[in-house]
Amino acid sequence: MSINAKLAEPLVSVIIPTYNRLDYLKQAISSAVQQTYQNIEIIVSDNCSPENPQSLIESFQDSRIKFWRHQQNIGMLANQLSAFKMAQGKYVASLHDDDMWNEDFLAKLVPPLEANSDVILAFCDQYIIDSQSIINHAATVENSKAFKRDTLEKGVHKSFNKIGLIDKSIGTAVACVIRNHIIDWDNIPAEVGGMWDLYLTYLSCISGYGVYYCPEKLTRYRIHEQSDTMLSGGRDVQAKIRKATSELFCYQQFMEDPQLREFKSYFEQKWLESHTTLGIGLMRNKQTVEARSYLWKAMKAQKINLRTLASLTISFSPQALANQLLEIANS
Repeated sequence: MSINAKLAEPLVSVIIPTYNRLDYLKQAISSAVQQTYQNIEIIVSDNCSPENPQSLIESFQDSRIKFWRHQQNIGMLANQLSAFKMAQGKYVASLHDDDMWNEDFLAKLVPPLEANSDVILAFCDQYIIDSQSIINHAATVENSKAFKRDTLEKGVHKSFNKIGLIDKSIGTAVACVIRNHIIDWDNIPAEVGGMWDLYLTYLSCISGYGVYYCPEKLTRYRIHEQSDTMLSGGRDVQAKIRKATSELFCYQQFMEDPQLREFKSYFEQKWLESHTTLGIGLMRNKQTVEARSYLWKAMKAQKINLRTLASLTISFSPQALANQLLEIANS
């Protein structure tokens, strides 16, 4: 590619929100700096980490990196959104501080957006890596199957409600490039919390635009002990409560949206499941009375759900026994 052609490339804003992950952050920034697509700005937004990453940022000696450090912890979502709002590029791409991109990630996903003005985002498949950055091939295959990217056709999909909100194929947090200035970042409410990426997919789905899918694995999504995925799975009670609360809000929004009427029953079911998950989290946090209100609501609306029934039964057990049963259920 000639120098003049490179200069014609539209600006892409790479968003890297971070908190207290210096080693991983270095790898994430390196993967952005090393992109073969060069016309980028890299916005690193630090959520007041105990160890200031400024010296790490400066060590790259790359003028494309813009560093912002909040003077106090403003929360994960606010940190993410503040970085999005700083973006000057025609396109934006989110990269978590513990994930990485292949060097051709942007080079493969920006051209389809340039070629299709009616496409809001381009996304790809991804590898699963561990804490040592080693690819877990079995988990990678399972991940692609679980989110149905293994059977998704390459190219433009004009209607993608099912792809985005049912199959959840689009990794908006790490595996896509979005056309900037279509999404109103102020239109993502605080209640979505850690489900901001799903809500961003929702806003994209109802935008009237299409999406482009590249089946190549161009990103590396890290699963490790302190990842949100692991924490909300049961190891951290507060993380579980936060995730369930966010799910309740999101699924209620989805099932009330007339544009998604076709999938209303699915969203209602997910909404009820979130009641049970929240109830379990609250019980583990010794908020039994509050937990029962969510479990009763789910129980009344569902025909027979063994998870809800078992959780409600446990809520009437003595606290010591209930704790033991909940530990068994989450082991």
